[in-house]
Amino acid sequence: MNQKTSNPVLISFSGMDGSGKSTQIESLCASLAAAGISVARVTFWDDVVGLSKWRAGFSHKFLKSTGEIGRPGKPARRNDKNNRAWYLLMARSALYLLDAWRLRAATNRVRRRDCQVVVFDRYIYDQLATLPVTWLSKPYMKLVLRIAPRADLGFVLDAEPEIARERKPEYPVEFLHKYRESYLAICRLAGLVLIPPGSLEATRLAIAKRVAERCDHPALVPDGIADVPTASPA
Repeated sequence: MNQKTSNPVLISFSGMDGSGKSTQIESLCASLAAAGISVARVTFWDDVVGLSKWRAGFSHKFLKSTGEIGRPGKPARRNDKNNRAWYLLMARSALYLLDAWRLRAATNRVRRRDCQVVVFDRYIYDQLATLPVTWLSKPYMKLVLRIAPRADLGFVLDAEPEIARERKPEYPVEFLHKYRESYLAICRLAGLVLIPPGSLEATRLAIAKRVAERCDHPALVPDGIADVPTASPA
């Protein structure tokens, strides 16, 4: 991989809360650094989203969402993206257009960075997944996907809703099932790489294999490892 003759590879991680994104991002970044590949990280909410403080304040003040992060044995009661009232969906649809344009500017900036790989912790795909997928919302989603730059390698980490909630007890299981359906639909619309539920090691290897192919750096996958699975969204 020659940084001098190419832009950084943009890798995005998406998936519902409790799917293991943070763990896999940490693992990948460590593997890239160990292989001598320079890597930078971008957090979508902190570095891209427009009006993030106002949006968080609205959820806290008007939706009475605690904003806490649930942990095993210490559940949280969130009321934000699981609230799909029609007026909130309308507001989000406008804000996600703003996020798509801001993402264009952000990716232009990161492509000028002195690094070989840029890893996004969440992406525009996660915003769209908060919307129900209907005949009415699909054209809007396609519009946003046309505005937002596509990640060079976009991962969606799938998870069983019940298991995801055990890891991060924040939202009702009923919502997580709908949330998962939206992620699978976005995966199909955007042509993303779906990583099926599995062990941490199996997931790590599936990600490493795809990144090794994209970055032309086979050392990221240990010798003797056979083909590892990815999946097509059903």
